[in-house]
Amino acid sequence: MKVVSTNIAEPKIISWSGKEVKTGIYKSPVNTSIYLDKEDVSGDHVIDKRYHGGIDKACYLYAIDHYPYWKEKYPDLDWNHGMFGENLTVAGFDEHTIKVGSIYKLGEAIVQISRPRQPCYKLGIRFGNQGIIKQFIDSLLSGVYVRVLKSGFVRVHDEFIIEEENFAGITIAELNTLMFHFEEEKHTELLNKALNDPLVSDSDKKYFKKQN
Repeated sequence: MKVVSTNIAEPKIISWSGKEVKTGIYKSPVNTSIYLDKEDVSGDHVIDKRYHGGIDKACYLYAIDHYPYWKEKYPDLDWNHGMFGENLTVAGFDEHTIKVGSIYKLGEAIVQISRPRQPCYKLGIRFGNQGIIKQFIDSLLSGVYVRVLKSGFVRVHDEFIIEEENFAGITIAELNTLMFHFEEEKHTELLNKALNDPLVSDSDKKYFKKQN
């Protein structure tokens, strides 16, 4: 896995339900390294810290491998890296194999896989269609947030190198399944595994309990 783009946002005012709302989802590639700090990316703009940033959502990664899937659905958009609000666009990333709790070296930083992305209306505004929320959820192509265990700079071409794999953990795709596609007869064992995993965030566990 390798970084193909580093992306930073300038805050933008959008209109939603008759109100003006500030957002940092409009990220664009930068020609410099970015600094992953413990609760956010230095120089980026995290507007609503209730849902973005913090220990479990310090940096968001999305796979360039998924872009063709979305370009086919939205061919008229002005496509560039950072379209999903990700700070790092990464090649070779797969939600079906990446496990919660696994630790990676990423440039100078050390990061731990923490949570999948739960899309909100701002992604719908970015794509000009609120229907993408359901499409995004159904695809299981959520990208991932990471905890930053060691701060450091990350630049294009840096490798995403496994340091410590959580072999007993659950994958990001499995976590998405529990959040949005739970079926009791199919997923009860997986649910119990997630609830008993200390590396699954407390927020996600609360969401499981509420949904199921």
